[in-house]
Amino acid sequence: MHEEDKIFKGILFNPLDPELRAMKLKSHNLSQTYSNTYEDETEKRTALLPQMLGKLGKGGFIQGPVFLHYGQHTEIGDNFFGNYNLTIQDDAKVIIGDNANFGPNVTIVTPVHPLIASERRQMLDGNGQPSHLCYAKPVTIGNDVWLSANVVICGGVTIGDGCIIGAGSVVTHDIPSNTFAAGVPCRVIREITEMDSMVHYPDIIGDCTVIKP
Repeated sequence: MHEEDKIFKGILFNPLDPELRAMKLKSHNLSQTYSNTYEDETEKRTALLPQMLGKLGKGGFIQGPVFLHYGQHTEIGDNFFGNYNLTIQDDAKVIIGDNANFGPNVTIVTPVHPLIASERRQMLDGNGQPSHLCYAKPVTIGNDVWLSANVVICGGVTIGDGCIIGAGSVVTHDIPSNTFAAGVPCRVIREITEMDSMVHYPDIIGDCTVIKP
């Protein structure tokens, strides 16, 4: 079994495997190239993004700098916005829906290391060779999700449609759809309702108008 297959099965794998290292090297170099571009180099950025990700829908924008670990394990829907310093350590799959907005310094991490220190240092792989091993858990983020600044999403988490995650939160468990959640660890604060509409905030909405769905 290839080490990449082990990742997707959720079992221990060797991140130093030559095939995995080649994937990561390509992704790291592309991330660095993108991060070195200027915002108005739109043609260059447009050409780079499809090479960096497993899937990117229409209307996507990543501010940069950006760091993608494998890149090809991440799939992003339409109208994505990723602000400064987006980091996705996508050993396992990372699936992001449509109309997602990420604030500055958002981090998604899928790998998990053994808790016992000696096991973190080395274990014997399937061939009986001492190796540094870890495993990974996928992350799924729904449609219309807003992750505020400095949010960290841990492996194994699913965030439902329409959620807002407050700044600085560390998300370790699933978050149900249409809720506002925040904290360390992140927890649901309340449901998002019609009363949160900007129509109820005349001092903020000014001369703008809400578009009815």
